[in-house]
Order: sequence, then structure tokens, then C-alpha cells
Amino acid sequence: MEGWIGLKAAKKALVVLVIVLVIIAGGAYYVWNGMQPVKASQNAVKFTIEQGMGTSRIAGVLKQSGLIKNDMFFKIYLKWKNQGSRFQAGTYEAKPGVTYDQLIAKLNSGEVVKAEMIRITIPEGYTLEQIAKTVGEASQSDPAAFVKLADTGGQTDVPAFKEIPADTSLKHKAEGYLFPDTYEFKKGTGQEEILTRMLEQMQSKLDQIPDLEQKLKAHGLTLHEMLTVASLVEREVVADKERPLVAGVIYNRLHKEMKLEIDATVQYALKEPKERLLYKDLKVDSPYNTYLHPGLPPGPICSPSIASIEAALSPEASDYLYYVTKKDGSHEHLFAKTYQEHLNNIKKSNSNAKQ
Repeated sequence: MEGWIGLKAAKKALVVLVIVLVIIAGGAYYVWNGMQPVKASQNAVKFTIEQGMGTSRIAGVLKQSGLIKNDMFFKIYLKWKNQGSRFQAGTYEAKPGVTYDQLIAKLNSGEVVKAEMIRITIPEGYTLEQIAKTVGEASQSDPAAFVKLADTGGQTDVPAFKEIPADTSLKHKAEGYLFPDTYEFKKGTGQEEILTRMLEQMQSKLDQIPDLEQKLKAHGLTLHEMLTVASLVEREVVADKERPLVAGVIYNRLHKEMKLEIDATVQYALKEPKERLLYKDLKVDSPYNTYLHPGLPPGPICSPSIASIEAALSPEASDYLYYVTKKDGSHEHLFAKTYQEHLNNIKKSNSNAKQ
């Protein structure tokens, strides 16, 4: 009888043991399965880890993003591996199916998603309105708003901008102060930041010019006047070698108190530029019309290149007072010391055009 009772007890114990083993095995499987990667997918998921997030919140973000099955298991795994203290904030991208270790490595290395960028190229010689249009197209913003912002300078602390005279005759205050270059910005960057970057780039280029202040004093010019001369050179000259020579002609005419009579200033004064100016255009009522008004126009007429700025600071000495385009396709000019020579050069230029 006692043997039967013992056998029965042993069977009960065995059943309990089996049940316990089944529970343990089931629990182990549950944990093991919960730590396995989710179903793989080729569609990457973006998730953001914010500054100051703890491991619990990070695990929650990964669970909500569909990259892990169980946030508690992930947190336990981090403690077991002594990980989580070096995770870096940012926006990440991962494909479902990655392992815990792969996620940990990504977060430790700060392998964040590169921000989508926009590129804005401002050609040399562009006016503020042309720049505004280019910025508007690239950033999907209002060109008119950019012009208005530029005329106030926004929140800029750029020294060069502060030297612009308070002249009501200026068409656009910021004209000539946005450096022509190729810029990259994060998509969604506001106009204020774009404007500031372009102004700062001009300041940077000016700061790199050796003895800038001494050169300005040598010519008796303010920075604003020098940039005005540089803008005239920019719009008048195509061949780089002629920039210093044309700058010299401008200074020669200014010193002799001759009107500059530069077509580019008339083009700037017009509401819309023309392919070819007519004699009536030379009479347009504008302070920028150098056919009507002596001296320099109130300010720059475009954004000059560094080559034109250097030409304005270091003009080539000559006795030339006139120049005319050759019209032979070279984009170069014929220079003259006297008006009669200039008339002869005009005839020569016109004959080149007829050939």
C-alpha cells in the first residue's frame, strides 16, 4: 500500500515538474521570441531620439516605430549589455528586421539621417530682384518678401551692411551686398537665415582682402562706393583681363567730373531690362541714370564678383576715358583717350558687327 502511495506521489511530482518545465520553456520562448527582430521590410522607418531621452523612452520610440517587438525586453537587454549611456540624439532611419545590436550600434555612432538640402546658386552680376527670384524658386518662398527683408537687413550684425548710407534714393539697400556663390541650406530654412548667410559671405570675402581700409583711403572711397564701382565693372565687363582697365576708366572719368554714361546703370533704372537700349531710354528719370547725373549712382547695381571688387580696389592706370564693345564675339572692348578716337572705335565696332 505504501509503495502504491509513493508511486502516486512520484507521478504527481513528475507532472508538476513537467508543468514547470513547460512553463519555463514557454517563458523562455516568449522572451526569446520577443527579442527577435520584427518581420523584415525594405521600407525604412524614421524615428527621432530627442536630447535627454532615457532608455525607457527610447525603447518606447523603437516599439512605436515598429522596429522592436517588446520595449521592456530591449531595456533589459541594454542593462545586460551595459549600453544606452552613449546614445546620441537625432533623427535616424532603420529597416524593420534589424537586430538589437544593430540598433544599439546605430544609436551609439550617431548615424543620423542627413537632412534634405537645397542648393541655391547666385551668378555673378545678379541683381537683388534676380537673387530673390532664385531664392524663391529654390526654397518655395515669396521673392517679394525676400526683397523686403533684404532692404531691412533682417537681424544681421554684418559690419558691411551697417555702413550703407541712409540714402532714400537707393533702389534696394542690400543691392551689391549678397555675395554671388553657391549655397546649401537644409530644406525648410527660412529667408532670414538665407539672407544672413549671403551677407556674411560678402563680409568674409571683404575681410580676406589685404589692406582693404588702406586701399579704400587711397582712392578716397567708402566701402559702399567701392562696391558700387565693382558692380559697374561686373555688368560692363566679360573678359577678366579688362576688369582693372575698365575700373581705371571709371575713375578717370570721375576725376575729370565727366558723366559716366554707363548703359548698365540705365538698364538697372528701367522697370524691365532691355536687350537693346534706345536713345529715349537714356533719358529715364532715375538717380541711377549716369547719362543724366554726374558721379556714381546711389549704390551698387548688382552683386559683384571678387574679381570686380579687386579691380575696383586695384584699377589699371591709363589715360583712357572711353570704351566700346568690339562686337566681334570676343566680348572685349576698344579703348580710347579722346572722344574722336572713341567715335572711330564705334565705327570700327559697327563694321565688325556687319561682317
